[in-house]
Amino acid sequence: MGKKIARVMALLVVLCHVGPIQGGQGAQHAKPIYYSYQESQSYLQVKNKIKETSDTNVSIGKASWYGPGFHGKLTANGEIFDENELTAAHKELPFGTKVLVTNLENGESTIVTINDRGPYVKGRHIDLSRAAAKEVGMIDAGVVDVMMQIVASK
Repeated sequence: MGKKIARVMALLVVLCHVGPIQGGQGAQHAKPIYYSYQESQSYLQVKNKIKETSDTNVSIGKASWYGPGFHGKLTANGEIFDENELTAAHKELPFGTKVLVTNLENGESTIVTINDRGPYVKGRHIDLSRAAAKEVGMIDAGVVDVMMQIVASK
């Protein structure tokens, strides 16, 4: 029994003094890779498009949609909200800005016009009208990750 313990201790001492296998570069930490369980080819294509562009007019964030309860009421820019139009609310973009919104879960996209302010829920970046939400296939989900690209400014 004593020899077995001595061998284990000797092995531990040797392992403690062995340097990194990579020739003295020290410990290398791999960057984590995250994949969505819903990842599809269209999602990958959008992800690759984001990597290829250095355009500052592109951002990624959470989108939600609104309509019922707001239809027929005034928007922040003074227009009457029509949930059947391709419009959206954004906290900072100027009214009249055209934004290409792409659902990163299914690759579907549409162009909306910013005519309102919001969303007012923490962590959300754009509120789409019901029509726009339908175009990008997010009615049932309610909230999805999207890529937003300014295509025209007013």
